[in-house]
Amino acid sequence: MRTLIVDDEIVSKSKMQKIMESFSECESAETGMGAIAAYKEALEKGNPFDLITLDIIIPDMDGLRTLKKIRDVEKSMKKKGSEQRPVKIMMVTSHSDISLVMRCIKAGCSSYIVKPFTKDTIMQKLKELAFLI
Repeated sequence: MRTLIVDDEIVSKSKMQKIMESFSECESAETGMGAIAAYKEALEKGNPFDLITLDIIIPDMDGLRTLKKIRDVEKSMKKKGSEQRPVKIMMVTSHSDISLVMRCIKAGCSSYIVKPFTKDTIMQKLKELAFLI
């Protein structure tokens, strides 16, 4: 399993990496543009991410716009005949606003988690996303 962790908060990013590293190869980005670049690079190298954990509040482009851009890249790849399945994206945020959750779901997120998160919460989400049994 390969995971891209996108968060500009060092504590949250480190915590997520520590949880995920026990069963996933992890890379990280701190900005929306950095996330999109890492995502595209992984696709080009034929080593795509299985999961992206994406904070909603990140520099240069919020997580919702980043999510939409990633889904646009996938649509464009599909039009070119790519068989690549969509990456699962788990939004991570300190906001539990229901309208924001709904916008993320409509934009194509696979799951949503509110900070502060625990290892148990992450593990449960990974089971729901069929990464763990």
